[in-house]
Amino acid sequence: MQLSPESTAVVAATAGVVAEHADEITRTFYADMFEAHPELLNVFNAANQAVGEQPKALAASVVAFAVQLIDPDAPDFTPVMQRIAHKHVSLGIKAREYTIVGHHLLKAVGTVLGDAVTPEIAAAWDEVYWLFATSLIAEEAKLYALGGTDPEQPWRKYRVAKRFEESDEVFSLLLAPIEGEVPAHRTGQYVAIAVDLPDGHRQPRQYTISSGPRGDSLRVTIKRVRGVGGAPDGQVSGWLHEHAQPGTILDVSQPAGDVVLDDSDAPLVLVSAGIGITPVAAIMEDLSRRQPDRTVRLFHADKSHAHHALYGGLRRQVVAMRDARAQNWYEDAAESAPTLHPAMSGFMDLSGVEVPTEAEVFMCGPLPFMQMARKSLIGKGVPADNIHYEVFGPDLWAQNPA
Repeated sequence: MQLSPESTAVVAATAGVVAEHADEITRTFYADMFEAHPELLNVFNAANQAVGEQPKALAASVVAFAVQLIDPDAPDFTPVMQRIAHKHVSLGIKAREYTIVGHHLLKAVGTVLGDAVTPEIAAAWDEVYWLFATSLIAEEAKLYALGGTDPEQPWRKYRVAKRFEESDEVFSLLLAPIEGEVPAHRTGQYVAIAVDLPDGHRQPRQYTISSGPRGDSLRVTIKRVRGVGGAPDGQVSGWLHEHAQPGTILDVSQPAGDVVLDDSDAPLVLVSAGIGITPVAAIMEDLSRRQPDRTVRLFHADKSHAHHALYGGLRRQVVAMRDARAQNWYEDAAESAPTLHPAMSGFMDLSGVEVPTEAEVFMCGPLPFMQMARKSLIGKGVPADNIHYEVFGPDLWAQNPA
């Protein structure tokens, strides 16, 4: 996969200018595309659009892909490409929609950069886009095939079998497919749930499968999102909180996600904050069954013990495993529960904990939290390549995880 020599020279000369205006280009692109194709509003996360996260993620991805094409020393884009493909498959993105995206994205480049975009520049960046798009289309076709999913019918019907209230803000749904079994999946993956909202729009949201592979059902654990600083409450999490009861039928995607539990016996360190506990819960359920002797260290940060979702199951699994240890940090540690190790007060601080230097690390939580944790772990000698992370929403960290 490479650019033509002519396009390589043009992209090398213009990449800096495009990168400088990338956010504006993608904002213009989305507005123009949605005006022409309002049906795509049912595919894209409206909340991420509203706060600008989706345009920034797209801009960073396209620029990083272009840089890789012209700079042999640039970081390998393959992991980012695979992550995007998994996200797209969970949302039911179709190959033909890339033509729509390409048209409006290149139009936005012309709108923002104006007369500076010569026919040669337009052709070069069109070539970049289609190399980007065809790579994704191929990867997504493979994922759909492996999941046994028809891209034209990406949603499967699941019934809510049980509901569990985990805390005031968090609840779990046990979902069972109406027909057949849950598609084979790996621990750490997620599904999307699409709901029809009262305003007539349809919106998908991705939720981690918080249980280990079971075959007949899967569990998702959802935090009801409350708006902060004037932002609206979460539409989908709010709808599910109000309406998802035993018997409710939901549209669910095939499982997806590239950050998954490996099959090695290397020590494992799990670092999470808040609702980022969900993939940790899935990993611990799986490990307690299949690898009860594996060395595991859990480090979790939360507002308080009352906010610590899935705590009971995690504690039982830690106790049952031969070499599992947990340490929690609560911003409000006044109200705590009996633990193997008393919760620490305040924010997570990994400076005083012991971490196996050859451990594989899995992190999930807000980006600043994970950046802090990564820096601490690298300072303790953990190789950067051993540190893996999951992001809820657009991956704004992929370009620079420092």
